[in-house]
Amino acid sequence: MNANTFTQTAIFLVVLIALAIPLGRYMASVFEGTSAIVRKIGRPIESMLYRIAGVDPEAEMSWKQYALAVLLFNVLGAIVLYAILRLQGLLPLNPQGMSGMTPDAAFNTAISFVANTNWQDYGGESTLGYLAQMLGLTVQNFLSAATGIAVVIALIRGFKRHSAQTIGNFWVDLTRSTLYVLMPLAIVFALVFVSQGAIQNFKAYEDVPTLQATTYQAPKTDAQGNAVKDAKGNPVMQDVKVDKQSLPMGPVASQESIKMLGTNGGGFFNANSAHPFENPTPFSNFMQMLAILIIPAGLCITFGRMVGDGRQGYAVLAAMTIAFAVACVGEISAEQAGNPLFTSLHVDTHASALQAGGNMEGKETRLGIAQSGIFTVVTTAASCGAVANTHDSLTPLGGLIPMLLIQLGEVIFGGVGSGLYGMLAFALLAVFVAGLMIGRTPEYVGKKIEAFDMKMVSIVILLTPLLVLLGTSIAVLTEAGRAGIANPGAHGFSEILYAFSSAANNNGSAFAGLSVNTPFYNTMLAIAMWFGRFGTIVPILAIAGSLAAKKRLAVNAGTLPTHGPLFVVLLLGTLLLVGALTYVPALALGPIVEHLTMIAGH
Repeated sequence: MNANTFTQTAIFLVVLIALAIPLGRYMASVFEGTSAIVRKIGRPIESMLYRIAGVDPEAEMSWKQYALAVLLFNVLGAIVLYAILRLQGLLPLNPQGMSGMTPDAAFNTAISFVANTNWQDYGGESTLGYLAQMLGLTVQNFLSAATGIAVVIALIRGFKRHSAQTIGNFWVDLTRSTLYVLMPLAIVFALVFVSQGAIQNFKAYEDVPTLQATTYQAPKTDAQGNAVKDAKGNPVMQDVKVDKQSLPMGPVASQESIKMLGTNGGGFFNANSAHPFENPTPFSNFMQMLAILIIPAGLCITFGRMVGDGRQGYAVLAAMTIAFAVACVGEISAEQAGNPLFTSLHVDTHASALQAGGNMEGKETRLGIAQSGIFTVVTTAASCGAVANTHDSLTPLGGLIPMLLIQLGEVIFGGVGSGLYGMLAFALLAVFVAGLMIGRTPEYVGKKIEAFDMKMVSIVILLTPLLVLLGTSIAVLTEAGRAGIANPGAHGFSEILYAFSSAANNNGSAFAGLSVNTPFYNTMLAIAMWFGRFGTIVPILAIAGSLAAKKRLAVNAGTLPTHGPLFVVLLLGTLLLVGALTYVPALALGPIVEHLTMIAGH
């Protein structure tokens, strides 16, 4: 890494943490009900929403009731979104006359956005009208993110409370997440993106003249669209002149802001955040990266504040920040190293004195390798999946890093809510391992960690590897799975492994060289997305209920401190040993083999 790259990474982390600390404190006051905004400004709106929904905000839920509410709410959301996608040809605000999605594509997309994955195997500007984008996708961007925040707040209450049978009210947590956290931030970031040039309108697509005309030959057709053939049966060719281009329009900035803040990642356009209408400038790129991580980082502070020991939150935040910085160094270094085959051919790949050269394939020249590399780490460290460059064009090691970040469980900052509750599951595992080493019952934040808790932690940690590895195995063993491979060999395997890793861990990014808009992949990936999301939420809520029912233990001489450097190292070690080693055999067949092949000159 050169000085420019190091500076950009350092500035990003400093700004992120500086903004996350006050945001985390604010979120703690929101969910504890002590914020003046909640008590004085938002109370009438909040009360009105509860009356309309028929919700008693004072009635708290057991963990089972909370989990049932989460599941029912999201099942209903998936059904509504599926209907919108199937029927969009009949709906208004569809100036281009987009037809409804096919059943399997609508099923996949509905599950994807409800599960906070936003996996997209379609081009947004060529598939969805404005109403489907706003009423369908953007609404779920808010609600799926609010669900993740609500679940982690319930888990935090489990640590905070003692001898309690309830962990809060899902409807209250969902409302406050949306009303006081997501909506205000989304408005601010949308205005920032508009100021940078992101579009926000309801116009029909506009045809603009190109700088020069292009002429090419194409088969001639009759009035019915049938190919015209000559006497020998060969198609008759004709010159086609292209002197204009159709530019897609739409309410982009508003969807862009919540797509990032909610770690959703689904782009309005097929090119996602590489599209200049979504991400116009280097400053907007910086703000998008900031938007992705600001709430996950802030929730670490919220955790410390709500459990009454701020050091606990800072320890988790420190572990995430260290892992993130190491990933940035590895990612940018791998891309700046480029392909050694170019060096052997005496090809100079350096762009300028300030921007080290290397692998610029699939990257925006206005962003360069440094910002593209940081964005790649940001979007895969969080379960966002937005992309500012093509992941399929990364070097083998450059592709290994984002894949591994996803496979770790999306806990290095991670998704909104899901990142923290995933990391806290690893924290429970870390103190359990430490307890085994010294022969003492493990404790974390004053709560004894017992057999039931560890069973639930095991489900949380092992479920996604099961979905990833089983799904990948089925895909490579079946004809329907192999049919989507365009790049045979190690890279083709990497594309399948990345797809199932992204789906099961609710990331949504892709290597993109794999044809996945088929009934096989739409169904298989939807299953992975649903169980990857809700198959972990239910045991997390079970842990919350178990912890809330326990007494708070006083600190004594045998208590393992979980707020210092030693615990940070222990947490990172547990994350790598348990989270990463599960995938080593699969990674060896994909990006590692591809890298060894590349450096061997093949």
